[in-house]
Amino acid sequence: MSEQDVVEIDPMSVDQFAGAVVLILGAIGSLLLVIWQSKCHCKVNLCYIFQCERRPPNEDEMKGLKEHAKKKKEELEKDKKDENLIPNKSNELENDIELKKDNP
Repeated sequence: MSEQDVVEIDPMSVDQFAGAVVLILGAIGSLLLVIWQSKCHCKVNLCYIFQCERRPPNEDEMKGLKEHAKKKKEELEKDKKDENLIPNKSNELENDIELKKDNP
């Protein structure tokens, strides 16, 4: 090889190296997240250290998940209604200030 074919790379600083590592790990992590959240059967084998298998939920599990989601939604709606029933001191203070402005 001649000297014209060789590409020289400038030395990398520590923060640039850290940024490159974070970028690469983020790309790998997002790819694994997409695979993991897909609804297909998949196996993940990481150098024979970490092995994981994911199967999509069957219909019985899906019914249970739907019921669980409905319960959570009802609880959230109930909590929102309860929040409106609790008097807020800041609202009382704002009302007092408005009354004082109206009646000098």
